[in-house]
Amino acid sequence: MRHGHSVMLLEGGQAFFPALIAAIDASMSEVRLETYIFQFHEAGERVAMALERAAQRGVRVYLMMDGIGTPTLPAPWAQRLTEAGVMWHRFSPLGALGLLAPGTWRRLHRKLCVVDARIAFCGGINILDDLQDHVLGRQTWPRFDFAVQVQGPLVADVRATMVQFWTRLQATRQFERMQWRGAQQTLRASHDAPPSVVADAVAATLGIHASLLLRDNVRNRNTIERAYRRAIAGAREEVLIANAYCIPGGKLRRALVHAARRGVRVRLLLQGQYESFMQFHAARPVLGALLAAGVEIHEYRDRALHAKVAVVDGHWATVGSSNLDPLSLLLAREANVVLEDRVFADLLRTRLNAAIADHGVALDAASYAARPLRQRFLDRLAFGIMRALLFLTGRRY
Repeated sequence: MRHGHSVMLLEGGQAFFPALIAAIDASMSEVRLETYIFQFHEAGERVAMALERAAQRGVRVYLMMDGIGTPTLPAPWAQRLTEAGVMWHRFSPLGALGLLAPGTWRRLHRKLCVVDARIAFCGGINILDDLQDHVLGRQTWPRFDFAVQVQGPLVADVRATMVQFWTRLQATRQFERMQWRGAQQTLRASHDAPPSVVADAVAATLGIHASLLLRDNVRNRNTIERAYRRAIAGAREEVLIANAYCIPGGKLRRALVHAARRGVRVRLLLQGQYESFMQFHAARPVLGALLAAGVEIHEYRDRALHAKVAVVDGHWATVGSSNLDPLSLLLAREANVVLEDRVFADLLRTRLNAAIADHGVALDAASYAARPLRQRFLDRLAFGIMRALLFLTGRRY
């Protein structure tokens, strides 16, 4: 945690996209954007147009998208971005074997943006219109999700990790083409000072403590999960988590159970809509164990939930891209911002309480334990398949 941040909570695309586009339109030297999904429609098209405008006026624009979340770019937009000077790349597109190759399961799932090394965005919101869901289709109500806009010391951390990821991918491609000199120059360029850094962009009066947490497959294999476990272990009053895909592993599950048993009120707000067999059924055995321990679970059923946020004891909060499931915690590249601030935590807690009150359906432990035999069989089958797939990756969960 470092002191001196200004942080704005952005709920949904209705708040996120105007703030993101305004920052891009005000950019003077550099824009870097990473996302899992970039859909060039409605809100996504407006973001693409902002990136195009920035590149046309001489701003260096870097766009990184995941190769599964964004399987293709519409041909007109691929041409427009390239002609404007936007440097764009799709991370790890599927090869001939598709998802049959376990190496392809490691995805770019984080959602980050940094503008002029001055403003950063981090959260769970893809470049995807609020009313459009890539699985559920067109929605009547906006998707429930969050991001944060940050100014302060961690902006440099966001930029550094994005620069490192971009340059390593470019250098790898050059090495594959045997362009040794170009690859070495690319790696050296990653250590250059950022353009137009405004060292005093944040006044000393802005006092939120914040930190950037990453999950990758090298140095930060369990950083985000460890932060959750540490916060839950220290909880004295309340743990409140909203997470779209929640299948906590053994250590995290035990942390939640221990908190509930020592009198902490533990509440989970989870996605209640059926998206896929594995998403719905693999979580059920875990949820049953949590309910039996006294954890309160509410399902967000009448609207789409995509949030990955938490508040502990009214002062610790996190907003980011990481779900509490094996894909996020073991395989994908993720990014969360963690904050220590009672005002921010209270604001996020208020939003989550309202979502639970207005759209949450509480699960009852007794009724849940008595669910039909067929459903329990499907739950165990999905959970077993998940464990088997993890075994193929060499991971335990």
